[in-house]
Amino acid sequence: MSKQKLELTWIGKEKRPKLEPRILLEDPEKSYHAKHRVSDNDIFDNRLIFGDNLLALKALEQEFSGKVKCVFIDPPYNTGSAFAQYDDGLEHSIWLGLVRDRLEIIRRLLSDDGSLWISIDDNEAHYLKVLCDEIFGRKCFVTSFIWKKVDSPNDNKGALSPDHEYILCYVKNPDSIYFRPKQDESILNAYRQPDAESDRPYRDRLLKKNGKNSLRIDRPSMYFPIKGPDGVDVYPIHDDGQEARWAMGKKGVDELIAKGELVWKQRESGGVLRWVPYTREYAPDAPTRPWPTIWSDLHTTRQTKAHQRSVLEGVQAFETPKPEDLVSRILSISTNPGDWVLDSFAGSGTTGAAAHKMGRRWIMVELEETCHTHIIPRLRKVIDGEDKGGVTEALSWHGGGGFRYYRLAPSLIVNDRWGNPVINPEYNAAQLAEALAKLEGFNYAPSETHWWQHGHSSERDFIYVTTQNLSAEQLQALADEVGPERSLLVCCAAFHGVTAAKAAERWPNLTLKKIPKMVLARCHWGRDDYSLNVTNLPMAEIEKSEPAPPGNSFKNTKSRKAALANAGQGGLFGENE
Repeated sequence: MSKQKLELTWIGKEKRPKLEPRILLEDPEKSYHAKHRVSDNDIFDNRLIFGDNLLALKALEQEFSGKVKCVFIDPPYNTGSAFAQYDDGLEHSIWLGLVRDRLEIIRRLLSDDGSLWISIDDNEAHYLKVLCDEIFGRKCFVTSFIWKKVDSPNDNKGALSPDHEYILCYVKNPDSIYFRPKQDESILNAYRQPDAESDRPYRDRLLKKNGKNSLRIDRPSMYFPIKGPDGVDVYPIHDDGQEARWAMGKKGVDELIAKGELVWKQRESGGVLRWVPYTREYAPDAPTRPWPTIWSDLHTTRQTKAHQRSVLEGVQAFETPKPEDLVSRILSISTNPGDWVLDSFAGSGTTGAAAHKMGRRWIMVELEETCHTHIIPRLRKVIDGEDKGGVTEALSWHGGGGFRYYRLAPSLIVNDRWGNPVINPEYNAAQLAEALAKLEGFNYAPSETHWWQHGHSSERDFIYVTTQNLSAEQLQALADEVGPERSLLVCCAAFHGVTAAKAAERWPNLTLKKIPKMVLARCHWGRDDYSLNVTNLPMAEIEKSEPAPPGNSFKNTKSRKAALANAGQGGLFGENE
């Protein structure tokens, strides 16, 4: 019998984009840093990337694979609703395909003990869960948290109006899961401090609660007698003399006794011999308990919009922003200070703002103009210590740090006026070398001493990029300088005086490739937008002359099928519809 597996299928699932690994270009004028270092823990290498997030994820893959501790994303929910900043009413199959492409790269970016958190609602939550099961594995699913997003009734919204959203949580490796329990000082009110009679430095289990013994007597059939040190059945006794049994399973108590983790103290109380269990519960300096999965104690959408309006004066607030304390809680559970945090659907910049205040290093990606109208002004206020809302007060944040602003470089290959593919003339020599190094899997690191070392893949393997036509004499000189103990990939416009086969035989330490021919079949060149915005997809061009019906659907099945096919992502309809 062949091995089978469960999977989510959709038309066009097999179609995958051949992504171009773009380089990132910093714009120092948009980068921003605190004028003075506030503390030794200030972080300045945070990254804000303007551009399509699928291309940006691909651009980050070489440098950050296995290094990101936490990814939080808030993708468009595919609700068909029109928002002021974007319109996310995509066909279901296209949405699945575009999300799948991003999740696969995100998984590679995560560290072995990293985690992914996805904000979503009922429109796609359950399909997304199955999709994540396929990409990460069902064992990597942790739980789905519920966030209560409203704090007032939705009047006149009909019989049912959802007031919650989900946060799906996955880990990359279930055997290396890293989550920090919730520290809770209220636990101190439920346990006594170790006293002089304690023979172990553990916090005592409290038998008194609200003035009465906490052991239950209302369901005696669930309890059992406990063996004391002398082997005689003993019963904790209430102050009123009624008999009670400790509510822990007999097997559990016996195992604790066998391990020496449960000991007994003999006390006199009113002439009655009582056995009081002592058990290891919490270290005195760090009481913790598990995090709840229903989060109704965080800021709501209304409160978060009010915070945005106070920070971004005169700028329209997002309709559905996520609160900083939501992101802060996620980062508290899954990261430590200094860890890398990624949000590839940055929106208004909440992830970066919360991570910055918490001392985490962050990367955010945003394609929309909100990168400039919302994120940059907001982060500048965070850095200057002028953002008084969100988690500022809880974290005693006073400013500091900075970020670098990057944009995606244009496509490396463009067509000339005759339709022939050529190297983009906007690239200078350094950018071309960096781009080809990334395409070939080399780390771009120009040497200050060897002019032919533009990057390396190991200590002895290098890459050299030039737009010149190299002669046999030049190649011989280059081979001599590289030497027999090293190897060099030579990317040039052309080479003369020798064939490729002869070159490999004559210079075994050199590998020759012609540009741009060497990369033409590698990628889909010239495409700058893989976003989940329906107006940016190729399908939108087909019906530009026709008025769009409500909900961003297509007017008829024929044009819909054609558009989906042209989009390269498949559609919802079969061949024999």
